[in-house]
Amino acid sequence: GAARGIGLAIARWFFHQGYRVAVIDNDAPTLTATEATLRTELGARASDLLVIHGDVSDPAQVAAAVQRIEQTFGRLDALVNNAGVATFKPIGETSFDEWRWVMATNLDGPFLCVQACAPLMLKNGGGAVVNIASISGLRASTLRVAYGTSKAALIHLTRQQAVEYGNAGIRVNAIAPGPVETEMAKKVHTPAIRADYHDTIPLARYGSLEEIANAVGFLCSPQASYVNGQVLAVDGGFDAAGVGLPTLRRPAP
Repeated sequence: GAARGIGLAIARWFFHQGYRVAVIDNDAPTLTATEATLRTELGARASDLLVIHGDVSDPAQVAAAVQRIEQTFGRLDALVNNAGVATFKPIGETSFDEWRWVMATNLDGPFLCVQACAPLMLKNGGGAVVNIASISGLRASTLRVAYGTSKAALIHLTRQQAVEYGNAGIRVNAIAPGPVETEMAKKVHTPAIRADYHDTIPLARYGSLEEIANAVGFLCSPQASYVNGQVLAVDGGFDAAGVGLPTLRRPAP
């Protein structure tokens, strides 16, 4: 899920830290444009970029992607499962096909990718995985039955993976972003929705792409070497606020 938004910001973070990076996305036109941009930015380091058009919900495509990574780079140190989709409808109007579409990418994808990547990681002593969950996996909200449930399941999958793969040397953690200033959010969040989030989040703003990428990078880094099976909400305090009323948190006039 690295052709745009949070995934692209994460890819850039790893490049800036000296990593070689494989980016995978199923949106071919956007991926092609992103590849051109990244190769221009990287210049002499363009060989550090591997671009793969693929669908993480398809076991065969995941296996083929990991094979290309091994052939190109020979190792894998960090995996970020960022690909995600959503449909926002009332429960009664959400079709089973829509439910399965969301689950296939948001839950099956991280299951398949970790399963396929773990053997390559273990050839070089282990690695780190970060699953991109969501604040919607920690707090229920309207119109998100498929999305929220997929992210809640991903959080538990993270713990399952951390317990089992931790014994072998692979750390697995998740982050749960709150509202982030992505292009999609700018298009679909109305002024009223943005105002509601500003009132509800203690930091009174959306997060940036870079703030999410920094959290992911930390969890993949040696500085987080004893962090395993955790869920880090990068949300400006949204989850911590619980049922706190914005009116009560405002300073007295």
